[in-house]
Amino acid sequence: MSRYDRYVLSQFLLFFGFFALVLVAVFWINRAVVLFDRLIGDGQSALVFLEFTALTLPNLIRMVLPMAAFAAAVYVTNRLKAESEITVMQATGSSPWRLARPALGFGLLTALMMSVLTHFLLPASTSQLAQREVEVSRNVTARLLTEGSFLHPAPGVTFYVREIGADGTLNDVFLSDNRNPEQSVNYTGSRAFLIREDGQINLIMVNGLAQRLDTENLTLSTTVFQDFSYDISNMVKTDESRPRNIRAIPTGELLTGQAAIVEKENYSEGQLVEELHQRFARAAICVAVALIGFSTLMLGTFSRFGVWRQAGIAFLLLILLEGLRGVVSEPVLAAPHLWPLLYLPTVLGLAVSALFLRFASRPLPRLLPRRRTEPAT
Repeated sequence: MSRYDRYVLSQFLLFFGFFALVLVAVFWINRAVVLFDRLIGDGQSALVFLEFTALTLPNLIRMVLPMAAFAAAVYVTNRLKAESEITVMQATGSSPWRLARPALGFGLLTALMMSVLTHFLLPASTSQLAQREVEVSRNVTARLLTEGSFLHPAPGVTFYVREIGADGTLNDVFLSDNRNPEQSVNYTGSRAFLIREDGQINLIMVNGLAQRLDTENLTLSTTVFQDFSYDISNMVKTDESRPRNIRAIPTGELLTGQAAIVEKENYSEGQLVEELHQRFARAAICVAVALIGFSTLMLGTFSRFGVWRQAGIAFLLLILLEGLRGVVSEPVLAAPHLWPLLYLPTVLGLAVSALFLRFASRPLPRLLPRRRTEPAT
């Protein structure tokens, strides 16, 4: 690469990192608020919250990476034109095709980043996130042992503990079970313990009272007990037979084991084909959006009003390509043999970029001749 190419490519990468950081931060804050309420509200620690947010980052980066590449291409090209660096290169005989080499290299680098993300990081993080969600849902301590708060570990169940001792003893426990609409039961105990045995979780309450209300006959019965065992396994039971998230399936397995996946995990062939080719199409679209951002701003000549018109056209093209990416997925889900449609936005973006570069190198002649003005007498 020439010195000019390395200089422009470094500018692309610098502002690509800046825009990617800003966009990821914006999306991350919106999701982190919801995740924080759900995890901290269930009694999880801040370390668990940080772990979950870290595992969601690959998916966020996948969403914002094409937009960051487009923004970097438009910003750097506008800056080069405003500072007359592109004008100087064109004056030395460099064509728009030659000047597009750094943008093409930048698009290939972002496509490589997207490939690593979609084929390796995203499936691994999605699989790990699903595993951690199962582990957290099994964690009875996080769901029940929060002192001083009324918790609802299951629909119709309310649990309260006043204080948790250093040895794990629960002091002053209240448990209300209203899952049966015809009969509600309230349990109170001065102390309680959690016991795990053979996959079953029991709450052992000591020196307490059980109150059973029959709503049909409007009768209340009370029982004083010295110790009482209450099975709470169903409150924290998780569905371990659910299929994997389709994004957690490795690319190699999608390439070679589609029949087994369809049979075991109830995914249709169209879903698997669409997911597989979307991973390649997401990388290819990065090249297209980077070239569109560069080639669109190469249209027209110098203007002291800037290139806001070209930037607007480039933004509209980006919206068109993103909208087209959502449209072409539906036919592939219904008919897997139509998978080439997933690459249509990339092909269209590259074609538009080539057309704009051709216009920039050889502008079309005016359709109407300019009106001649008679010299003043």
